[in-house]
Amino acid sequence: MARPKKPIYEFVESKQLYRKRVKGRDGKYSALYGKTPQELESKIEEFMEDLRVYGDNRENPLVCDYADYWIDLQEGHLTYGAFVDYKSVINCHIKPSMEGLRMRDVRPDDIKRMMKCVATFSKSIHDKTYMLTKQIFTNAFENGVICENPCPRMHAGGREPKERQALTDEQVETLLNAVKGTRAYVFCMIGIYAGLRREEILGLKWDCVTLSGTPSIMVKRACRFVHNRPVVEERLKTKASKRIIPIPPQLVECLMAAKKESKSDFVIGNEDGTALAESQFQRLWKYIDKRTVGTRTYVRYANGKKTKITFEAVKGEHARHNPDVVYSIDFEVTPHILRHTYITNLLLKGVDVKTVQYLAGHERAKITLDIYTHLTYNRPEDILEKINMVFAPKPTNNQ
Repeated sequence: MARPKKPIYEFVESKQLYRKRVKGRDGKYSALYGKTPQELESKIEEFMEDLRVYGDNRENPLVCDYADYWIDLQEGHLTYGAFVDYKSVINCHIKPSMEGLRMRDVRPDDIKRMMKCVATFSKSIHDKTYMLTKQIFTNAFENGVICENPCPRMHAGGREPKERQALTDEQVETLLNAVKGTRAYVFCMIGIYAGLRREEILGLKWDCVTLSGTPSIMVKRACRFVHNRPVVEERLKTKASKRIIPIPPQLVECLMAAKKESKSDFVIGNEDGTALAESQFQRLWKYIDKRTVGTRTYVRYANGKKTKITFEAVKGEHARHNPDVVYSIDFEVTPHILRHTYITNLLLKGVDVKTVQYLAGHERAKITLDIYTHLTYNRPEDILEKINMVFAPKPTNNQ
């Protein structure tokens, strides 16, 4: 007689359930229960499928999951601003193109397809997308997750940024006259005459300002915003950002006056000694926006209805709701344009590139050259004498 087959599932009398022990992801056995063999069999199939997916995710994870894992590892090595920026690029430009793909299944054409999707964005977004993708796959290759790096050699792409125009001497005078007496005045003066970045100005404390002897500003702090709140840290954009900048007399005079009135440790801060929050900085910048010409829209309520009113702010006219404000700024002003004006003036006055690199806090002279060298070549009147010397006719020997 043939031996009777062992039952596949064990029936537990005390529970009145069928049971099966299966090995889990940690190598240990777990018990699964079901009221009927069919129900238990269904639970076993679900368990094995989860186990298979876990194995796939561990051995060959989804690109989106691995990208999240990689960026989380970088959080301690990046400034908060850089971390948020990189995470945004990953979420907006890498993960949508790689949805559903696993790391080992990605081919160079998949990377090219992704880069094609960002070709119409700015050059900065284009280059960051490729840089982050390459770092993610390089990390996976070095850790044995993939056998080869699928990132092909990157080709140029993305829209070239619009060339920023530095403020002229007349525009600087107009800007400073417009905001004199407001909280924006000191900010603009530091940007124009010391070239600090926005976060460096907002993180500047009086202990880093020397107004006697050799007047200077030491840049060693930066203020960044996390959910509107200011976070001041001695962690700058790059190592080169830490620098000591000599300052001219007009800025010295401005800072002396500001220091007499200041009740804060920060050059631009609150009376309680804290740095400005993001919303407070935005209100500071409105002193400039409110004096700038252009189309304005505001809202009025009448009989419970909201009405949008649009008007044109014309240069020379007084503001509708504040007769003390005159629309006098008819050019673009941003915190970076103030810094751009400072660096431009240094180069146009003949300061050598290495000195400008140091004062600007650029990590490499190549950055300074790539952004600003065209300034010295866009002024033919400054190089005409050199051209004439090169092509001057050679003297002839009279015989």
